[in-house]
Amino acid sequence: MAGHSQFKNIMHRKGRQDKVKSKLFGKLAREITVAAKLGLPDPTMNARLRAAIIAARAENMSKDSIERAIKKASGSDAEHYDEMRYEGYGPGGVAVLVEAATDNRNRTAAEVRSIFTKTGGQLAGSGAVAWQFEPRGLITITSRGQDPDDVALQAIDAGADDVDTSGDEVVEVYTTPGALEQVRKALDNAGMPVENAEATMIAKNTVEVDEQRARQNLRLVEALEDLDDVQRVTANFDIPEELFAEVAG
Repeated sequence: MAGHSQFKNIMHRKGRQDKVKSKLFGKLAREITVAAKLGLPDPTMNARLRAAIIAARAENMSKDSIERAIKKASGSDAEHYDEMRYEGYGPGGVAVLVEAATDNRNRTAAEVRSIFTKTGGQLAGSGAVAWQFEPRGLITITSRGQDPDDVALQAIDAGADDVDTSGDEVVEVYTTPGALEQVRKALDNAGMPVENAEATMIAKNTVEVDEQRARQNLRLVEALEDLDDVQRVTANFDIPEELFAEVAG
C-alpha cells in the first residue's frame, strides 16, 4: 500500500491550492449526486451517500452545496452520470486504474486515451490490470493531536484490517468494503477526527520504478486526475523517497 499512501499524501498537500480545491469540490458534488441517484437521497439510509457527504464536509464544502448536489439526483433538472472504469499502463509497465462518472462516454474515453498516449502510457482493454487491485474501505484520520498508535488500536478493535501510521498528517485505516461503515462509526464515536471514508481500489502489490519513470507516471496520474469526469486514479508504483520529498515538500 506504500505507493497509494505516498500519492495520497502528495494530493493531500496539493489539495490546499485554491484551483485544486475548486476542482475537488466539483468531483465531490458529482459523487454525491451519483450516490443519491443510485440509492435513497437520505444519507442515514444510503451508506455511499453518507460517505460522500463526510468527504465533502472534510473539505469544508458548504451545506447548501451538498444539498444542491443531492437535489440534482432527482426532479426535472436531474443530472445523469454513467460510472466508467478505464484500465491502462503507465511508463515502465505500471498498472493504472481510472474511475470516472460521466455524462458523455465518448468524450471521457477520448480524453483518457489521449492522456495515456501523450504521457507515454497505453490504454488497455477491460480486465487488463483490474486484477492487480482489490476493493477496500479507506478511512483517513487527521493525525495532528492524535497518538497514531492509539488510532491504530481503536481501528483494529473496531474491525479494521490494517492501519498505516507512516504519514505526516494522516493515519490511513483499511477495511473490507463491508466493514467500512462499521469501523467509521466506531472511530467517530471514539472521538477520532475522521477526515474521509470511502470505498476505493488498492493495489495488491506495488512495483519499483526509477526516478524518471516515477516522474512520468506522476504526470500521467495528475493529468488524469485533472479531468473533470475522473473521480479517482489508482496506480501500483512506489515513488522514490527523493522524488517524494521533492513533490510533497
